[in-house]
Amino acid sequence: MNRITESESLYHHLEHKSTEELLTDINTEDQKVALAVQKSIGQIAPLIDVIVEKMSIGGRLFYIGAGTSGRLGVLDASECPPTFGVPKDWVIGIIAGGDHALRNPVERAEDDPNQAWHDLCAYDINDGDVIIGIAASGTTPYVINGLKAANEHGIVTGSFSCNPEAPISKEAKYPIEVIVGPEYVTGSTRMKSGTAQKLVLNMISTSVMIRLGRVLDNRMVDMQLSNDKLVDRGVKMIIEKTDLNYEDAKSLLLDKKSVRNVLNFLNQV
Repeated sequence: MNRITESESLYHHLEHKSTEELLTDINTEDQKVALAVQKSIGQIAPLIDVIVEKMSIGGRLFYIGAGTSGRLGVLDASECPPTFGVPKDWVIGIIAGGDHALRNPVERAEDDPNQAWHDLCAYDINDGDVIIGIAASGTTPYVINGLKAANEHGIVTGSFSCNPEAPISKEAKYPIEVIVGPEYVTGSTRMKSGTAQKLVLNMISTSVMIRLGRVLDNRMVDMQLSNDKLVDRGVKMIIEKTDLNYEDAKSLLLDKKSVRNVLNFLNQV
């Protein structure tokens, strides 16, 4: 296996660079990430299609990972309910070491080969669900063995790594490999690899939710009205689709709880 994520940075003597030089270098490297993701769209699309298929009949999407990878999975999962108005158990992020690991390193949590399956079983995982293992290196035991156990139980598996022919890819039915190259700080996969993970997870969850009907035109019509900004956004969506004034639209929105519910109500009267 070629561990590109651990290969030496293309830049040297970083401690002698000015702030502007550091920022320019980092930005130069970041610009490579989106192009690397573009090359992997052919791997991402089939995974999205099977997620939609499973979730359409009641399945769930799970992310499992450790460290930065685990945190990004939890982040993406946690943003689905407020953005798309879905139940919190539709997309579930699990990080090695539990929620404590979101803010604190948990010693050797990623090295336990059995813990991921125990964590998944706490959610009554079954063959109607889909699991995506996230590991920039592609070698994390927690993730690899979680996918292996899922395969043994007939559960659809996907993976994300930033190394070619990574061990995690061999355990996933739908592997994704986004090769972003050496990190600016050697081995610091929270940088380009983490950015690639965020981009791909955005693509997966957003595309799945659109395919499941949680977006109308290009609008988040099922978003949770959790603050004044989102209420105002919802009111303006309603005004665009109707002849209501601001106050009437706001009153209906607060009563019906979502833009979709308001539009459905108005279509029936």
